[in-house]
Amino acid sequence: MHDSGEHVIPKPIAERLLPAFTLGGPEHEERQIRMYVEVQAAPAKVVHLEKVKTERLRTRGLDVWDVRTTDGRYWVITNPTNLYSQEDFPSLDFTLSFHVGVTKRVYSQQAPSAPTEEARKLASARRTWRQAAEALDHADEAEAFQAIGVRCRDALLDFIAATAKPGMVPEGQEAPKRGDFLQWVELVGNAIAPGQSAERVRQYLKTVAEETWQLIGWLTHAQNAMWADAQLAIDATQNVLAAFGTAVLRHESGAPERCPRCSSYRVTIDYRADLDEEVPLCETCGWTMRPDREEEDGPS
Repeated sequence: MHDSGEHVIPKPIAERLLPAFTLGGPEHEERQIRMYVEVQAAPAKVVHLEKVKTERLRTRGLDVWDVRTTDGRYWVITNPTNLYSQEDFPSLDFTLSFHVGVTKRVYSQQAPSAPTEEARKLASARRTWRQAAEALDHADEAEAFQAIGVRCRDALLDFIAATAKPGMVPEGQEAPKRGDFLQWVELVGNAIAPGQSAERVRQYLKTVAEETWQLIGWLTHAQNAMWADAQLAIDATQNVLAAFGTAVLRHESGAPERCPRCSSYRVTIDYRADLDEEVPLCETCGWTMRPDREEEDGPS
């Protein structure tokens, strides 16, 4: 037994034992962060992760995760999510400031943000939209602004191709042609926001889509189009993709407006890689629903 009176510094605890001594974040958040890191830092595998901080900004919240992998240690900061090697970024405060600065520049360049599952579903539409946004950086003539209108129109048609389904067409009614955006928007809106309680939502979705389509149609032929006109078309198109994307995802997942167990409105969509499915999840009590629509209890 050491009895010299000197202080003995204990060895670091083994990483495999850390989970027993730390309070983890919500399970679905841990799963998403783990998936993200193992994709971005492949072939490294996550051995331990914990949420260490939440920074509140005026318009968004940033979660900070300390993630240990088989190939190093990372800070992972969300909204939007990015990872930083702790070897290169040892200071958390500096890393947060760097993250805020970089993401602010990204947002200013019109980079779209969307949940992972929504991004997959609308990948083609968002890629076309991004091309339109990037083209604006180099546009300086009416013809270039008109071309941006064409790209925005193509993005909306890509969106319809990804979301419109034959089952949305009422029985006895002929399905609209693929390029009939307005008719399909009417059907998609009715399908994803049905019933009297969703009347305002349904009306908003249809109205914003119709007005955007008309604006883009005008821009593609406007010989006196200006930079501000193209910017407006890009913003309007992004708004349609964001509004409909969220509504479509929620509709297809079968997510209820309120949690059936605790009545919370904090019902989100959680992508489960093990099932390759998006499932409704209550962030308050942990209730979830399996893809076959049978309820699970989730954590208490």
